Amino acid sequence: MLYRKIGKRIESHLQSGSDKILVVDGARQVGKSYIIRQVGQKLFDNYIEVNMEADKLGDRIFAEAKTVNDFYLALSVVAGDKMKSKDDTLVFIDEIQAYDHLLTLLKFLREDGRFTYIASGSLLGVTLKQTSSIPLGSIEVEQMYPMDFEEFLLANGVGQMAIQAMRVCFNERRALADTLHLKMLDLFKKYLIVGGLPDAVNAFLEQHNVMAIRKVQNDIYTLYGVDASKYEQNHARLKIQRIYGMIPSNLENKKKRVIAKNIENKMSSRMENYSDEFEYLVSAGIALDVKAISRPSYPLIENSGKNLLKLYLNDVGLLTALFFKNNIQAIMQDVRSINLGSVYETVVAQELKAHGFDLYYYDNKKNGEVDYLIDDVEHLSVIPLEIKSGKDYTVHSALDRFIGVDEYNIHQAFVLSNEQKVYHKGDVTYLPIYYVMFFEFYVSAVGTL
Repeated sequence: MLYRKIGKRIESHLQSGSDKILVVDGARQVGKSYIIRQVGQKLFDNYIEVNMEADKLGDRIFAEAKTVNDFYLALSVVAGDKMKSKDDTLVFIDEIQAYDHLLTLLKFLREDGRFTYIASGSLLGVTLKQTSSIPLGSIEVEQMYPMDFEEFLLANGVGQMAIQAMRVCFNERRALADTLHLKMLDLFKKYLIVGGLPDAVNAFLEQHNVMAIRKVQNDIYTLYGVDASKYEQNHARLKIQRIYGMIPSNLENKKKRVIAKNIENKMSSRMENYSDEFEYLVSAGIALDVKAISRPSYPLIENSGKNLLKLYLNDVGLLTALFFKNNIQAIMQDVRSINLGSVYETVVAQELKAHGFDLYYYDNKKNGEVDYLIDDVEHLSVIPLEIKSGKDYTVHSALDRFIGVDEYNIHQAFVLSNEQKVYHKGDVTYLPIYYVMFFEFYVSAVGTL
């Protein structure tokens, strides 16, 4: 049984007495149904689950359920004996995006208050933008991502006490002991191979067979590409699939940016021509967007541009499956001839996003490029992060120039690498790469991430 942090948030919401309906949003195959089912069956005597994608492909019982009474009638066909009271009955509407009208109906189900409800959606971000009557004030949306590194550690038998002890070391800027460092680095490299999609993690835990893991990942990568064909505008479908298919090759380029003219091989293409397609991939949860900042200031959201955009896959395991197939030695053995920069940047993007950060990077013609920027709430400034996969982790000229710009008011910067030592040199703190699991979307009074 895989532990998911979001389970506590779901349980807290369902026990809080809130009359808002919780909607869990996220890409397919990240484990939404599993965790809702686990929590729902634990808390409620009468648990009702209806998958609307399955209904749409099957009996279509809910296809015309556009009023509260119509919904109850349809629900009684599949679970009439479980429809009791609000306190002991949870109705889980899975894949709610299959029927647009159900999103609007949530408002009226909430007002009626006959049962407790929860919902999930795979393309919910897209569907909500297309829904004519969004039930604002009636729903609370919780985003779900693949398993992060901490959840992967728990799945592999690393206990909460050990993780908490490591968190203390991080907060105090101390390195782990030699044996623990080697263990964490080994598991981190395995995480690069396996990623955080639950089916891939289960394949790893049960079989330890890279071919079985890659089979799961390749199937999901294909599934995400197929999801693009569900976009309602026919002319955009091929563009979305093309952009999604280009992500791995873009990450192999030095700049890693999306180049508009390469999408359709048109020299006249501009990034703004594809804004809807980018939005679809990000809203669907299958791509992570990292926006460029050329003149950083707090808060970063007010400074981002859309013309210099990077896209990463939502799961690092998908990327390593595409890059290395069944050969895991490039990752596990630190093969010098293999550049793992895009892999390490992907896993950091995945971690930061799962921990509540919006993603930005620094791009300046004069000073160069820094991998990530995050808000520094304490100093009303920004914190640059440089990600290093090789031995030359102390070489970071662009980061040095960035820190040297007085107007940026930089108080702290981090370099993440495979190096065990934790130490400060000037304004830069060097951390082992696995410490990224402790970066959370807040900065305490003492500046601890």
